[in-house]
Amino acid sequence: MLERPDAADLLATARDALLAEILPALPAEKQGVARMVAAAIAIALREAGAAQPATPDLAQLAAEIRAGVHDPGEAGHDATRALLRALTEARAAVSDPRALRRNG
Repeated sequence: MLERPDAADLLATARDALLAEILPALPAEKQGVARMVAAAIAIALREAGAAQPATPDLAQLAAEIRAGVHDPGEAGHDATRALLRALTEARAAVSDPRALRRNG
């Protein structure tokens, strides 16, 4: 096992320093880029800590959906719907958790 600080700790410290110390010192036209970097670090941190649902072969699943295999009334429809919802929520929890909370 690696000693502390680990990668997540280092990223969080770098993000904090960027926002608290570097951002205020930047000219206004460069602050947007610094905020974008801080947001990317936050996304990476959430992704590193996120539990991912078991993912089937998504290309195969997409082909099956296009073929109507998982349409309403078909066997497995509810399970497919639940899987797609879980995958969507997992991605939203990483990329935009506020949107996930707003939309329940």
